[in-house]
Amino acid sequence: MAHQPILNDMQARMKKALDHTLHEYGAIQTGKASPTMVEGVMVEAYGSHLRLKECAAITTPDARLIQIQPWDKSIIRNVEKALQTANLGINPIVDGSLIRMPLPELSRERRQEFAKVAHKLAEEGRVTVRRIRHDAIEALKKLQKDGRISEDELKRYEKEVQATTDKFIKDIDTHLAQKEQELLKI
Repeated sequence: MAHQPILNDMQARMKKALDHTLHEYGAIQTGKASPTMVEGVMVEAYGSHLRLKECAAITTPDARLIQIQPWDKSIIRNVEKALQTANLGINPIVDGSLIRMPLPELSRERRQEFAKVAHKLAEEGRVTVRRIRHDAIEALKKLQKDGRISEDELKRYEKEVQATTDKFIKDIDTHLAQKEQELLKI
């Protein structure tokens, strides 16, 4: 079972690459409010930089609005400033202890720009998955060279690696198609 750690590691790394790609998709603005659009914004607070999700509750009361409520009201101006400098194309509006971010309607050009970004992210995800496939196959070839698995086993494991690779790439492409549909639907 010398091959199992290699296949397990490959699977875990591919899952991580897929999750990362999907998280990046979530940050793309589709005209529909999502907490992931702002949760990574860095806020200066308490003498350091925190991600917005570490110092505020982020909600989406409706499809066109992101609402942010800092846990400590004293940092509300810092949060506002961070959101303005993040250049998200959405103006924060301070309303007492809340910050509201109404999403503007996206132009056709802007939607197409975001679709290109989604394609770029998908390609980065596919490249990462293929690199992981390459690493796994190289590790399996080394096992075969060291006499720990036979040539027949190597071929069988290579097919398994390719099937797993195809599955993860298909997942990335499926989510890309969904994201593109969200983006181009007006």
